[in-house]
Amino acid sequence: MSEHRCDWCLSTPLYQQYHDEEWGRPVTDDGKLFEFLILEGAQAGLSWITVLNKRENYRRLLDNFDAEKIARYTPKRIEKLLRDPGIIRNRLKVESAVKNARAYLALRERGQPLSDFLWQFTGGRVIVNQPRTMAEIPATTSQSDAMSKALKKAGFSFVGSTIMYAHMQATGMVNDHLVTCPAHRLCVEEARTKNLL
Repeated sequence: MSEHRCDWCLSTPLYQQYHDEEWGRPVTDDGKLFEFLILEGAQAGLSWITVLNKRENYRRLLDNFDAEKIARYTPKRIEKLLRDPGIIRNRLKVESAVKNARAYLALRERGQPLSDFLWQFTGGRVIVNQPRTMAEIPATTSQSDAMSKALKKAGFSFVGSTIMYAHMQATGMVNDHLVTCPAHRLCVEEARTKNLL
């Protein structure tokens, strides 16, 4: 899958692996969707590779993205996280992870799985785009606008429309692989097997 990959992932082997194995693959698991929500929020204003390089540290320091544990983090625990160079040491982003864990659990307590909440904005189906160049891929869409607004209303933070469109791309709600990239077809096939087309 080397010569025709989307060109954004070509700088490092880790980026290529992420592109080949994860980006654009449809995710319906609540835990994985929550993980991406935290990571995309941490990425705000930075490059995705910065977060990807720190992903294992996030898993270790945030109890493997266990929302129930994160929701109970105390101010003392937050201060400890802010001293660790293994993650992005931005107070608002770290506090947002705790806030988002609480909002996620509140959704669940109301009987609404995160997967259902997020996928409703695509009608429960993968949006398959046909970009031929990176310039054709938008930063936001009406769906990411609506998702962002609903998440904010539900108590989440660091969920602006641009962040949520990146989340939709990463978790396969949108297939934005270039049509010349072999992963475009593979993501379509996976969506079909999961009855998401």
